[in-house]
Formats: sequence, C-alpha cells, structure tokens
Amino acid sequence: MKRALLILLLAVCSTYAATPPNVILVVTDDQGYGDLSCHGNPVVRTPNLDRLHDESMRFTDFHVAPMCTPTRGQLITGVDCLRNGAMNVSSGRTLLRREFPTLPELLKPAGYRTALFGKWHLGDNYPFRPQDRGFDECVWYPSSHIGSLPDVWGNDYFDDTYLHKNKLEKYQGYTTDVFFREAMQWMKTQHDAGKPFFVYLPTAAPHMPLYVPQRYRDAVQPRLEAALPKLPKLSPADQEDLIRFLAMIENIDENMGRLDKFLDAEQLKTNTIVVFLTDNGSTMGPKYFNAGMTGGKMTLWEGGHRVPLFIRWPAGRLAKPRDEKNLAEVQDILPTLLELCGVSVPAKVDGTSLVRLLRGANKELPDRTLVINYSQMPFVGKERQVEPQKEGAAVLWKNWRLLNNKTLYDIANDPLQQHNIAASNPAVVKKMQAHLETWWQGVKDRVNEPQRIIIGSDTENPTLLSACEWWNVFMDQQIQVRRGELKNSVWHLDVAKAGDYEIELRRWPREARLPLAASAPALTLADGELPSGIALPIAKARLKVGAQEQSLDLKPDSTHATFHFHLQPGPVRLESTFLNAEGKPLLGAYYVYIQRR
Repeated sequence: MKRALLILLLAVCSTYAATPPNVILVVTDDQGYGDLSCHGNPVVRTPNLDRLHDESMRFTDFHVAPMCTPTRGQLITGVDCLRNGAMNVSSGRTLLRREFPTLPELLKPAGYRTALFGKWHLGDNYPFRPQDRGFDECVWYPSSHIGSLPDVWGNDYFDDTYLHKNKLEKYQGYTTDVFFREAMQWMKTQHDAGKPFFVYLPTAAPHMPLYVPQRYRDAVQPRLEAALPKLPKLSPADQEDLIRFLAMIENIDENMGRLDKFLDAEQLKTNTIVVFLTDNGSTMGPKYFNAGMTGGKMTLWEGGHRVPLFIRWPAGRLAKPRDEKNLAEVQDILPTLLELCGVSVPAKVDGTSLVRLLRGANKELPDRTLVINYSQMPFVGKERQVEPQKEGAAVLWKNWRLLNNKTLYDIANDPLQQHNIAASNPAVVKKMQAHLETWWQGVKDRVNEPQRIIIGSDTENPTLLSACEWWNVFMDQQIQVRRGELKNSVWHLDVAKAGDYEIELRRWPREARLPLAASAPALTLADGELPSGIALPIAKARLKVGAQEQSLDLKPDSTHATFHFHLQPGPVRLESTFLNAEGKPLLGAYYVYIQRR
C-alpha cells in the first residue's frame, strides 16, 4: 500500500514537473509589513493571507522602493528604476523604457497567456500601456489610483468604469472584488484551453481615497476601539482613516480566500505559483503599528521599503515553509519566476534569482549590497527635487543601512534606527559609499532623459494626454483639478506620422462637460463626497508644439480650445497655457486630446 502511494505521488510530481506552472502575482497598494495579523498587527484580521504566509517561503528582509511606480517597474523588468525610467509616481517619470523586456513579454514565447487586472502605473499612453508591454488581456485604470487625474471622472471604487485594453467598460461591484472576479474568470478560460497563464493582480486598495463597503468598517471599528489604549494616540480623523484602511485590507484578504477556493475547485493550486507582496511601506503604519520599524511610504527608513514577500508553489519542490532572512529586493522576482518557469533570464537584469534559496540548495545568497534610489516627490516651488540625486538613497548591506550617503544604522541592534553610528564605523561607511558611487556612475547619465509618448500612431489615435505626465511637476489627482492648482509644464512627445493634428485643450475632462472658467459642483459618491471646484478666470489659450505657436481668445462658456497644427514625424515638446483676459498665464491644460486627421 505504501509503495503504491509512493509511486502515485512520484507520478503526480513528475506530471507537474513536466507542466509549466501557472503564476499569480498579487501586489497590494500602500499596505505595509505590519498591516497583517500574522506580523503581529493588533487590529486587522487577515486569516487568508495568514494561511498563505504559513504555506509559503517568507522573506523577512525583502525590500522595494518607497513609492509605487519605482517598485512596479523594478518588479516587472528586474531592472533598477533609475535605469528603467519608471522612477516616480507622476512628473513625466512613470514611463517604462521599451528597451527592457517585461515579465509577460518574456513568458509569452514560452506559451504563456498573460493578463493584468488592476493598477499598472507605468504609462497610460502608447507605447507604455499594459497591452503594449506584453499583456494579452488587461482590465486596468490609469495613473496612481482610482480617482487620479486621467481616471474616468467620478470613479469611486464602486461600479467603476475601467479600461478593457483601450476601451472604457463599466464593471459592477467594489474594485477589489471586480479585479479578483475578472482574474478568476480569465484564469478558468485559460485553464480550460490547456494554456499556462501569468496573472498580475495589483489591487487599487488600500490606497487612498479610503472608500470601502460599510460592513468591513463595521467589523474593524470595535476592534480598533478595544485596541486604542495600547496604541499611540490617534486623532478622531486618524481613527476614521485607519478603520477604512484596515477595512480595505480585510476585503483584500477575503478575496485572497476566494482565490484559494477557486484554485482548489479548478485543481490549479498544486501547480500554481502564488506570490504576494506590497508596493511600499504603509501609509498608516507609522501612526499605529509598524512592526518595530521607523518610517512609512516615501521614506528611506526601514518602514518605507521593507515589505512582506510570500512565495508558494506546492508542486515546485520548494523547501518547507519558513522565514527566509537573506537580504532580497523586488528586482529578484523576475529572474526567480523565469527560472521557476524554465524561461531564460535576460542578461541585463539587476535582480538575483532566489530559486536556490527557495529549494534549500543554498542557505545564503552571495554577499550583496543593494541601493534604493528613485525620483522623489516634487513639492510646490521645488520641482527640481524630482531629479534624482546620488545622496537620495538607502544603501543596504547585511545589517547595515546607510541613508542619504551619510548616516549609518545597525538594524540588528537598533531596529528603530535611532542612533547614527557612522563616526564609529568609518570602514563600513567607506565601503557602502564606494558601492553607491559605482552604482550611481552606472545610472546617472540617463536619469533626466525623458521617455516620449507617441502621438498620431494607428495604435492610439486619438490620444489623451494628462498633466500626470508634465515633466518634473506633480499633478496627479482629480482633487487637484477641482482646486485648480496653478501649475504648468511640458509633455515630451514623438510624432508618429506627418499630418494635420487637431489638439483640444481642457481644464476639465470631456465627460465632466464643464466650461473652462467654471467651478465643478460638489459630488456625492458611493462612500464619500468631493467638494465643489474652484472657478478660474480663463479667457485665452496658447499652444506651443515644437517651434510652432498659436493663440485663441475664448468665450465665457467655452469648454475647450481647439488648435490645428501640421506636424512632421519626430520628437517634439508640447506646452499649453490658459491665460486671463489681461494675458497673464494661469495654468496649463490638465487634459489634452490629440487626433491625427
């Protein structure tokens, strides 16, 4: 009997070994290392993620970037963000260089079907959209979050309109439920067709705005109230935000449970690699529970970039589930998954395969030093801060952390990074500074080289440009449009074909149907409301495209300004300006619609 069972098990393992594994890559947005009950969180309940934790190899010293776009570009290419171009959440620096192949582009030649459901944030226009970068199927929304500037006006996480490839479609349900539902339906279709699949499932939650069904808030609130005496003091507003934030995480967890039930029902679990991570440190963690770290999203402290990484593959001959303490980074995931899937790894990747660790063949990775550097958030009047600097880095080596090229911390003995010990460890500082200098010399020449959106291509015509891609200026939220922030910059474009181009400038998107000078009415949403917008005295418009320039006087009720240019192929800069009646520049057009006629 035992011999027969052993033979059966060997046969099953042999079958799976000969069958390419499916891959599901789940990335949540703004959830930190401490925002899981398996990591000691005193409020949130994540039983399904806890079970995945218990069934997985868990990397406990795993690092991403402190902001989402840099992490996502590094994840999908295995290449450092200052090299791959996707280094900021807006400011014209979200666009992923075409020269670096993406994970789906590398898996497709091996017979994989590929799909994305959720957040992309590596370019909203051709040739940077997910369908341009290797995904057969994609249901997604533009830019950084639902409610971002180029998103459909009024999307609020409930019954939203998303892009299905390049066409807008309305989907019923709460955002996380929708993306998991669509992913599972698509996976079933591929499995029924006998195709291995790669699914990238980056959720919108728990990124702000913190909209979530009431029942999840009702479940979290009494637990938070019970825990308040043991937490740092929270204002009433912070308490409300935290309830919503944790409620969004509990909804994610519920969907992870649905996903596991689906994999079991479809007999997919055994030969499917499931990877779970988050995209940066927590937005709420530093206010209530941060798993013994300092810092959160957008900081170089440990809490800004150390996040969970769980990897499970029952048929993959991985070591028994355990904590893995080797230093690892998000760039490692691409070479790891390619090797597990039997696909060659490109030579130009910055990550290291973790497969020998996963299978227990190695206990240690080779000695490595990592650099976390990115284009930091611009602030009003200081847009030049967007330009990456060598000093804007965290250097990681063993238990050492060198921040801003000057302060040194030993996180083994000082996990909260409270004591700068650079002066007493000059040899360590010198070694880490030397590594940073070498690394910087390899990336510095291209950090301010813009990537260009292509206009006039048959692949995307017309094209909607949004102020998210203004060079070195942050303008990424519909609430900023409502406030009428007086900003402007240029778009870096590439004209695909010679021809006559119609270019329409707007302050409000077309679907808002508002005059340029008008305010927007307050808007009641499914779980919140937006304030009314600010009226602006827009009376004129000016447009520069390369060396050409045109101006228009506008009527008080004009909703847009339309220009016609004849353009030749090649690179060009576009700058739009709205002015008042005296000709004083006010702001740029937040939305520009371009069509080659």
